[in-house]
Amino acid sequence: MPEIVIEARTAAISPAVKVKRILPFRLRRMVGPFIFMDHAGPIIEAPSPPSALDVLPHPHIGLSTVSYLFGGQVTHRDSLGVQQIIRPGEVNWMTAGSGIAHSERFEDPSALSGGLEMIQTWVALPEKDEEASPTFNNYTPEQLPVFTDKGVWMRLIAGSAYGLRNDVKTNSPLFYLHVVLQKGATFGLPREHAERGFYIVKGSIEVAGIGYGEGKMLVFSKGEDPLIVAKENTTLMLLGGEPLGERFIWWNFVSSRKERIEQAKEDWKQGRIILPPNDNKEFIPLPEDKSKPAGSSPTPGALS
Repeated sequence: MPEIVIEARTAAISPAVKVKRILPFRLRRMVGPFIFMDHAGPIIEAPSPPSALDVLPHPHIGLSTVSYLFGGQVTHRDSLGVQQIIRPGEVNWMTAGSGIAHSERFEDPSALSGGLEMIQTWVALPEKDEEASPTFNNYTPEQLPVFTDKGVWMRLIAGSAYGLRNDVKTNSPLFYLHVVLQKGATFGLPREHAERGFYIVKGSIEVAGIGYGEGKMLVFSKGEDPLIVAKENTTLMLLGGEPLGERFIWWNFVSSRKERIEQAKEDWKQGRIILPPNDNKEFIPLPEDKSKPAGSSPTPGALS
């Protein structure tokens, strides 16, 4: 049986974009190093103008953001001067470390062709890497191993699982996979990781005779070896890994130290985190925190 079942909640990250928020959850802040997970879309009809979907430049510290699309495309720009069009099946891994700002924009009229749907996760960094220099890497689908079996298709996004590995650079032991099951297919979780879970993007499954539908995340302890049975054609995102210890999260900042988050707030207010040089001068201001302690205040407000 799962240790916990998390029901996705609705969150607004811009006036035009609402997402299903899975992590963090009040009873389960992290699964392995994963501290944040949003499911955006599918968005079929573009608002007028499409720029209403844009997420303006905003800051991060102490984490890596991972963008993975099922459909549509997004233009990423960041403090390093990177401009990258994010397309379905790619892995876009941005490590904020000591601090970075980025934007996500929908500038191409074809960006929503076929519908926009994406998963955004944040991976907390080990303490030794929290102040590392920011980096950004794009990995194409051809760089990501795919495994198929009867009724099962899966792509390894990052880490290691089921004997699969790839060259996506990570900072701690983890796994992250996109899995598609045909109706009636059975599947199990990788056994080598301490914390493991999966999110049901669409479809439905059964575990130990109990059914679960889309929008739910099931988290299992290491001793559990669940048999997942697809009740219909189903898409899952599997994730987990080794726990890193307590982390504080406030807005778009993650750290093992409350005082570091306070510093990041001031750095953003004072313009010490560089804006993307190839974007415009607009940015998302620091939310009002009303003197709440780090880790307890504004809901994370960015796609990634």
